[in-house]
Amino acid sequence: MEPNAIDAGACLLRRLSPDDRPVLVEAFADPEIRRWLPTRLPDLDAASAYLALRAREWARAERYSWALADPATDELLGEVALKNLDWTGRTARLECWTLPRARGRGLAVAAVGAATRFGFDELGLLEIGYGHGERNTASARVARKCGFRLSHRLPDEVVIDGVPETIVVWTVTRLATMA
Repeated sequence: MEPNAIDAGACLLRRLSPDDRPVLVEAFADPEIRRWLPTRLPDLDAASAYLALRAREWARAERYSWALADPATDELLGEVALKNLDWTGRTARLECWTLPRARGRGLAVAAVGAATRFGFDELGLLEIGYGHGERNTASARVARKCGFRLSHRLPDEVVIDGVPETIVVWTVTRLATMA
């Protein structure tokens, strides 16, 4: 399946492009993104490798990742992805991040909603999970607004900023989105 653009209303989901490399370096230097995601992109070469990885993952049906872009300017404002795809169980996990200048505008909610619909409608998934650190209240708001339900917690799953962090896992099922 070729990556296709998705009009998510408040934002456009599109293929990550080489033009996005400087913004990717900027994004992964942001303290909030660095706090919650392990990816490090210190320079344009690392950003190029990141783009190549995302293209390979899409081609192998391992991860479907989109740039979250401004619909008027095409500026990269974040990323949303369906990852950890389990084709037998028809499940995936969702991941999303936004740049500081894109936060608080409902873009993550629009992007997560569009990616979730793609997962159910185009990929035939039955359940999508969304996990985040318990202190990441912005991700919790996005999960709730997109119809995800609190599923469970994984205590002290990771260490963030030197502190053991409980991972909160939310899920949404295909049936729940059809109700």
